[in-house]
Amino acid sequence: MNELIGRVFNFEKTTFPASSELFGELTAKGQFPKALIISCADSRVVPEHIVQADPGDLFVCRNAGNIVPPYSTQNGGVTSTVEYAVAALGVRDIIVCGHSDCGAMKALSDPTGLEAMPNVAAWLKHGAAAEHIVSTCHADLEGKDRVRAISLENIIAQLSHLRTHPAVAAGIARGEITLHGWFVDIHAGQVMGLNGDTGEFITLREDRDLPVALAARTRFATEYAEAAE
Repeated sequence: MNELIGRVFNFEKTTFPASSELFGELTAKGQFPKALIISCADSRVVPEHIVQADPGDLFVCRNAGNIVPPYSTQNGGVTSTVEYAVAALGVRDIIVCGHSDCGAMKALSDPTGLEAMPNVAAWLKHGAAAEHIVSTCHADLEGKDRVRAISLENIIAQLSHLRTHPAVAAGIARGEITLHGWFVDIHAGQVMGLNGDTGEFITLREDRDLPVALAARTRFATEYAEAAE
């Protein structure tokens, strides 16, 4: 802990003065983050480091398993964060970011020991679809391969949950919001992105288009319905 406190002093003496102009602008003008990222709370995965973000670039929500509970009238931290990011801050890109060797996904794969952590067990039920898909569609997978598959399916499941949130759903319908599903391989130092058209996770590369889970495009469901009548 003393080491961490020492870093706080270093921030005050070195980091802050070096970026005083940026912090002054953020204080005077407020924040306009480029994206909301919903990431795992794992200490080895730091969203700001992954995208080399400056203060003000990202609005970040971290929790065990990068979970997004389906929308409900019961208030929660993730729900409130998503709503504020979209409705108040005008965020137009939302990233659900999972990672390799995830403890939450290991618990989904093998819940042994969760009886001692009832709140964690209840929270991870929001990822039950991911485990069920892997168990029924890829029953041959075991160990690390099974956990990795659950981690990838969990990203897809949480993106589906995200679309149930009214602010997000409306933004998607207006063609204002793009959804991204990322997987960080902390062993290889690589990031994979979900291609929503193919259902595949593709390694992000400078010479390739950025894969997106759901591209921003205006929906005209009402017009289609009228034309069909």
